[in-house]
Amino acid sequence: MSHTVAMVLIIIVTFVAAFLLFAASRPNGFRVQRTARIKAPPEKIFPLIDNFHDWVSWSPYEKIDPALQRSYSGAERGKGAVYEWQGNNKVGKGRMEITQSSPPGKIVIALHFMKPFEARNTAEFTMALEGDATTVTWAMHGSSPFMAKVMCIFMSMDNMVGKQFDEGLANLKTVAERRA
Repeated sequence: MSHTVAMVLIIIVTFVAAFLLFAASRPNGFRVQRTARIKAPPEKIFPLIDNFHDWVSWSPYEKIDPALQRSYSGAERGKGAVYEWQGNNKVGKGRMEITQSSPPGKIVIALHFMKPFEARNTAEFTMALEGDATTVTWAMHGSSPFMAKVMCIFMSMDNMVGKQFDEGLANLKTVAERRA
């Protein structure tokens, strides 16, 4: 092996090692959060989130795959309600279950993504009346295993999911204000 080839290999190995060390140093978790102000009381907004059947009217994920397959089980709404989906590569396959339902201010959902990648996260919706409108916050948080840390160097979870949260909250605003 020539000296030049050896140097190139050393540089490549050093670069890969530095990259992997940088990825390992990234945070162990993530949080994406968006907020909207909706001119409707929390009591009008809460049911649209607490009942998975109503997500079709506002969730941005429902429109990504027109052939999306959905199933509902467990409670009709609130704690214990379950929504499972399977769709194209953009939607994947997963399951949501409401683990906390505290009307009219908070809903917590356990998310289990199975495809295109495995992940378990938590989504939270909070609603607070402020004057003549309700501030609705949609957040998602979870752990970042090593491969997720590597992927997040090239693409931001906040940029990917945040735009969809903004769209969903805008849709929720339209539906809730129409019903208020």
